[in-house]
Amino acid sequence: MRPIHLIVTGLAAPLLVACDNPNNLNIVVGELASDRIELIAEVNEPILEILVAEGEAVSAGQLLLRQDDTRASARLREAEAAVGQAKARLDELVRGPRQEQITQARANLEGASRDIEFRRTEFQRAKDLLEKELASPQARDRARAELDAAEANLGFRKAQLEELLAGTTVEELAQAEQALQQAQARRDNATVDVERHRLVAPVDGLFDTRLFEPGERPPAGQPVAVMLGGSQPYARIYVPERLRARVRPGTDARIAVDGIDASIGGRVRWVAHEAAFTPYFALTERDRGRLTYLAKVDIEAQQERLPDGVPVEVELLLPDDGQ
Repeated sequence: MRPIHLIVTGLAAPLLVACDNPNNLNIVVGELASDRIELIAEVNEPILEILVAEGEAVSAGQLLLRQDDTRASARLREAEAAVGQAKARLDELVRGPRQEQITQARANLEGASRDIEFRRTEFQRAKDLLEKELASPQARDRARAELDAAEANLGFRKAQLEELLAGTTVEELAQAEQALQQAQARRDNATVDVERHRLVAPVDGLFDTRLFEPGERPPAGQPVAVMLGGSQPYARIYVPERLRARVRPGTDARIAVDGIDASIGGRVRWVAHEAAFTPYFALTERDRGRLTYLAKVDIEAQQERLPDGVPVEVELLLPDDGQ
């Protein structure tokens, strides 16, 4: 008969617990849960390494996963080179022309002046020979064309020297500054592209599941891992309709977790404004009593993280209960 006695005792234990305080109507049931955070791959590149193990606690900003960034790094180096080139051009314009350039322009102008004197002498000689019928009209015309070319070159050399002496214009500086800003923006964009190959923890929490392995190439926009946010899960409960009007964010609670002897302090974080099963407003009083509202109760105790999915009983410490 000993086995039968043990069976009866085992059945009676939960009944005694359930009847411990039958008059307390502020106790609701639920389970521990955490906010699920999906980490998305923003680029279609192979995974090089996963730096944390499943079930490991992580901190906000901690590197979790790294993808191959070879191509993105090459684009970043190209953008940085373009920034250097644009900055050098701006510095050149700010400094103005070098003295060596001005000296060269003066020399070119002097050479053009001497050349035009020679072309004028040649043209006059061709005219004199034509009048004496010792040269053809084509020779005179050719000398005239060479003189016109020399005069045009002289004007060009004068304008070139005047440009160097005047220095850089305001418009040239503005164009160079805009070109530098454009190159910097492209570099910043390339930097962001490189950083997108590194997945970091957005919040403190638990690295729960990895959906890809090193060497695999996840599609862009596809989740590659799942985190559970927060240092502790919260109690997800359903508040009955009769208590909903008195339960609000900030309401204190006591949480009894299966497997833990002492109750844990808690505080209501959020209560849904709509019932879990959206009702019609024409429900009878009897039907309204069956409605429940999803709520989240934060665990205030600082201790080792509790596992998700464990059943809990939450006693809501409402102000008018004399608690």
